[in-house]
Amino acid sequence: MFTDSHCHLNFSELSSNLPAIREAMAQAQVERALCICTTMEEFGDVHRLSTTHDNFWSTVGVHPDNEGVTEPSVQDLLERAALPRVVAIGETGLDYYGMEDRKGGRSIADLEWQRDRFRTHIRAARACGKPLVIHTRSASDDTLAILREEGEDGPGNLAGGVFHCFTESMEVARAALDLGYFISFSGIITFKSARELRDVVAFVPLDRMLIETDSPYLAPVPYRGKVNNPSYVPYVAQQISETRGIPVATVAEATSRNFEILFKGVTP
Repeated sequence: MFTDSHCHLNFSELSSNLPAIREAMAQAQVERALCICTTMEEFGDVHRLSTTHDNFWSTVGVHPDNEGVTEPSVQDLLERAALPRVVAIGETGLDYYGMEDRKGGRSIADLEWQRDRFRTHIRAARACGKPLVIHTRSASDDTLAILREEGEDGPGNLAGGVFHCFTESMEVARAALDLGYFISFSGIITFKSARELRDVVAFVPLDRMLIETDSPYLAPVPYRGKVNNPSYVPYVAQQISETRGIPVATVAEATSRNFEILFKGVTP
């Protein structure tokens, strides 16, 4: 019934407890999950999850915030994207959050390596015809600008994709939708402080929406502060249901259908 479009089941907080998590998913009617790659080094573990379990799929990519890891070429990404059950490129994008504290006081200009990496992922996605899983944090203007510069606003071999764990403004949501992208909401929308984000939930068309956990992070209320896992994604759907005044089953059906539309190759 439900689909978690973004989780990190290879991370140690979850991988050590996978049988119990899969049982909890079944009990919560979470039928599928997309396992997200954040470094080339971890790709083997992520891909193994998708080839071992018939309701998991995987991606290939390097998270924008990861430094000191293997920098992929377009060819590196294409070779892995061609493997069975790899359905997307990412997560990729830009992360400028906490420049002073998290990035050693560097300026945005010093993060050209992030922008170069993002372009590499976009070009790989366009070459293989698989969508992008985009992470953008405190960097929406540059994220959108690079997508446009790389041709994602025009005709031709568009990659498309999803802005995952969306926390940006209504204006950014409109721009992402105008580019043809989907928008995915996480447990953040259940937080008391997320009133403006729930306005975005009410705005985004249901046929352009996905749900996710981003587990092990961002557990929804009533589990906020605990380790997240895919069995909690129904709480995201429930919040969308309440915000929009529609049955939770409608949210589950629409977001699962959108998952199949975006990530070609997954099965019902």
